[in-house]
Amino acid sequence: MAHLTGKRVLAIVTNYGVEQDELVVPVERLREQGAEVTVAAAEPGEVQTLTGDKNPGRVVTADLTLDAADSDGYDLLLVPGGTINADTLRLQRPAVDLVRSFAASGRPIAAICHGPWALVEADVVRGATLTSYWSLATDVRNAGGEWVDKSVVRDNGAGYLLVTSRTPDDLDDFLGEIAVVLEAQATE
Repeated sequence: MAHLTGKRVLAIVTNYGVEQDELVVPVERLREQGAEVTVAAAEPGEVQTLTGDKNPGRVVTADLTLDAADSDGYDLLLVPGGTINADTLRLQRPAVDLVRSFAASGRPIAAICHGPWALVEADVVRGATLTSYWSLATDVRNAGGEWVDKSVVRDNGAGYLLVTSRTPDDLDDFLGEIAVVLEAQATE
């Protein structure tokens, strides 16, 4: 198991529609490994997750709002998917600004499923190779990225480290790669 004590992860979501396992599983596993994970949502309070984009999942309490989130002090940005969440998140200026801030500083971003929509909106995929839910392939290509169909992709072609995965079925590979990235920061 990875030892991520002292590592800080910022997860950004909206208050409705994030795919349950793409938020809950990473948050729980990263915390089990010692990382501090902060969930920032569009509004204060509860985040209603969904399973399969339609069935209510677990309710998660946001730690702060996207407006109040400051990228400084975080080691990695986590962008979960869920079609509704991702489509709404990319319309949130504070979320897009956080993505741009992480990319500009060279700090890693990890996005899964529909999460890369926020990266496309922030115009930070140009030159990157990444994966996502297959329906985003054209969006990624139109934004200057190269889309591939793999369980996990780690790439720095856009000037920052990017870890992406396709669906909740890829969570083990996704979280394994996130742990490798965070552990490597300790040795730099």
